Amino acid sequence: MVIRGKAPYGKGMVMYPAELVLILAALLDYGIGDPWDWWHPVQVMGWLISRYTQLALKALNSPIALRLAGVGLGVGLIVGSGLIGWLIVAGAKQFHPLAGLATEVIMLASCFAGRSLRDAANEVLEPLQAGNLAEARSRLSRYVGRDTENLSEPEVLRAVLETVTENATDGVMAPLFYAIAGAMIPVIGSVPLALGYKAASTLDSMVGYRDLPYTHLGWFSAKLDDGLTWIPCRLVVLTLSIVSGKPRRVWQICWRDASKDLSPNSGWSEAAYAAALGVQLGGTNWYRGVAKQKPLLGDATRAIAPDQIFAALHLTRQCFVMWLAIAVLALWLRSWLN
Repeated sequence: MVIRGKAPYGKGMVMYPAELVLILAALLDYGIGDPWDWWHPVQVMGWLISRYTQLALKALNSPIALRLAGVGLGVGLIVGSGLIGWLIVAGAKQFHPLAGLATEVIMLASCFAGRSLRDAANEVLEPLQAGNLAEARSRLSRYVGRDTENLSEPEVLRAVLETVTENATDGVMAPLFYAIAGAMIPVIGSVPLALGYKAASTLDSMVGYRDLPYTHLGWFSAKLDDGLTWIPCRLVVLTLSIVSGKPRRVWQICWRDASKDLSPNSGWSEAAYAAALGVQLGGTNWYRGVAKQKPLLGDATRAIAPDQIFAALHLTRQCFVMWLAIAVLALWLRSWLN
């Protein structure tokens, strides 16, 4: 499905509708996800962050210098990722429209983590449901920062559900939000904004800590990721309140519990899912042998079980499809009106 018209890359170029890119990227992520042996943009981002961080921490000592270096890292990686994504897509479009479409779809699908999140949950739940707690702990350690060696079965289930609910926003819904925003601006497109957000999220996960040695170097990345995720997170809560059929309950729990979390976003995301599922998240986590108390979110109406984890994944898919459908309809109407 292509249309011919003026485009930012030249007159008369064969173009394809932005909604087609969104739909195909969503289907690609749902069907394939991110195979472990495939190259992924986040790998490159992670390597660049790691190298930059090593050099900055070695060369700089003062808090001010490290903060300035953190600003340079954040702005450089986010803007650079978006610009490189735009150039790659533009070059592919110049070569051939189908090459442009394939490139844009693949790059955008790499920004969505819906299939990866589902696979990660299943990978841990499979041995757990088979009675192999040790293997479930080992697999869980690949996805969480907390100590997993001594976790009980209920604690493993809580860790999986917390991972699924927190990453539903920054790994699935927020990238879609920025992909839709980019699709609304033809000269930019979905890929640059989605990649830019992915860079911000990767920065936050790697250096956005209050603890040394990242206290000063990572402050900008942490604040920027919080700001970029704020609107998508609240829209996720709104959407969850609708698709779960419990709007009053979701907002009631979020207003009561979300602010207990130091993060302006993860508390809202986890509290919304906790309310929708009727479970309680949070509690004592151990990190390198040190206990940290996470705020309790939601009410323990029922114990966390695999069914609740699968339900959380299903709710995320429903939210994703709702946003995608609204975006496709809006883009189609804009094209039809023009």
